[in-house]
Amino acid sequence: MASTKKTTARGAATAYASVWDALADTKEQAANLRARAELMQQIAEVVKGSGWTQVEAATHCGITQPRINDLLRGRVSRFSIDALVNIATALGRTVHFELQAA
Repeated sequence: MASTKKTTARGAATAYASVWDALADTKEQAANLRARAELMQQIAEVVKGSGWTQVEAATHCGITQPRINDLLRGRVSRFSIDALVNIATALGRTVHFELQAA
């Protein structure tokens, strides 16, 4: 992923390895954001590929229509990894995490 830059009050730019690094205060928070965003994207692909309305998708996922709307709009801050794993499971999917050296 391309580096992003953030300008400080003094005008100096800080380079980041990813957008998640720019948004988070720590490496751990950035990794959590990245994992949630990737999981949300995969769930959204399943929902969109099924051709369901948001109400139908909510029923299949075991959540409300406003929550589906948040998911499809990529509102990462509104979902925990636990909630996303539960949604994926409700869709008949399994979630697999892989640990890699940084």
